[in-house]
Amino acid sequence: MNLELLESFGQNYPEEFDGTLDCISLAVTCTFNKRGTLLAVGCNDGRIVIWDFLTRGIAKIISAHVHPVCSLSWSRNGHKLLSASTDNNVCIWDVLSGECDQKYRFPSPILKVQFHPRNLNKFLVCPMRHAAVMVDVEGTHRVIPLDEDSDLNIVASFDRRGDYVYTGNARGRILVLDAESLTVKASYKISQGTASNTAVKSIEFARRGSCFLVNTSDRVIRVYDSTEILACGKDGEPEPIQKLQDLVNKTMWKKCCFSGDGEYVCAGSARQHALYVWEKSIGNLVKILHGTKGELLLDVVWHPVRPIIASISSGVVSIWAQNQVENWSAFAPDFKELDENVEYEERESEFDLSDEDKSVVQGEEAQDEEIEVDVASIDRVAAFCSSDEETEDIGSLQFLPISPDVEDSEDNQTSPHEPPIKKHRSHNIDLQGAPTGEC
Repeated sequence: MNLELLESFGQNYPEEFDGTLDCISLAVTCTFNKRGTLLAVGCNDGRIVIWDFLTRGIAKIISAHVHPVCSLSWSRNGHKLLSASTDNNVCIWDVLSGECDQKYRFPSPILKVQFHPRNLNKFLVCPMRHAAVMVDVEGTHRVIPLDEDSDLNIVASFDRRGDYVYTGNARGRILVLDAESLTVKASYKISQGTASNTAVKSIEFARRGSCFLVNTSDRVIRVYDSTEILACGKDGEPEPIQKLQDLVNKTMWKKCCFSGDGEYVCAGSARQHALYVWEKSIGNLVKILHGTKGELLLDVVWHPVRPIIASISSGVVSIWAQNQVENWSAFAPDFKELDENVEYEERESEFDLSDEDKSVVQGEEAQDEEIEVDVASIDRVAAFCSSDEETEDIGSLQFLPISPDVEDSEDNQTSPHEPPIKKHRSHNIDLQGAPTGEC
């Protein structure tokens, strides 16, 4: 029975190339919203292109920045989009209107931005050569404490629920801080008992469960359990659940991520357009997806619900999905698929206009039978809910409405029904003190 289930459902990871998304301009980074219905793509010319992923069409284009967009993050409800650019600006965009709600200017380029998983008023910023910063939309900010003041190569990330902030430095040191008080709750070093320092390149959390991965400069991806990390406390010595690496080519990893269900780990090579997929529980390599030779990988994201991967190389978004096999029995219950030719024996009354052999009594009983359909109680879809939630999000933005294009006449260029232009709030973030210059 188990083998039949595996054959019918197949493996839960992509197996082949499934087309591209051409954003006209060169794509740099991308990210899915919570349910995977929208894909935001940051481009080299500063634009943000939002794709309707179900129809594979462009739903909205936001002229966000002047310089390339280097990082994007969706809010939990999908109504806001956080963007960072190489021009040192971080902006919060209203997805429906395409307007900028908040704008923050930092004194250094930004490596990564991330919305708080549960609080729309907070987000995390990782400036280059500086400690991570927790920013509140009300205008305040706090600098995440460092393990050593001399080491400023910091990467940081919220955990799945936003209760803790995990930071890593160039010496392989991981700190776990409380997101509210910013006090250190746990800490450990990646390479225990070695003199060499292993720089932390990124920290990524699974959407389900308590696991997270650490991508380091020694070409090894380490998977940890966050509950074990917190139990070990400060200066602990936790062991990773898995160590994933390419033993043959010694590949350096550009970007790593978990699958939507947290059962697989995907890593993109920094040398070529190649995606490696491992099974987390066993640690075995299950698939290698090869793109066009000579292309360099920029970003990789896994769809939050479906076994689909989106990767960026040479300014184009590539989609990787499963091999779709047509199952005609799903459309016609009486349809039977045959592996080979079978001799068919025709029934005597099969092509008669009326079946004379059919029992009249059975027809009368079938008409009298009533079928009850319960439409009031609807079970929640587990894939759309976190493991610690009982209900789905209400009011989340899943699709973007398409407004018709109306051509204005030359005599009446402006319409009295047009909404007034909204002026966004701008902040200059002084990393040495309090924010200044609000307007």
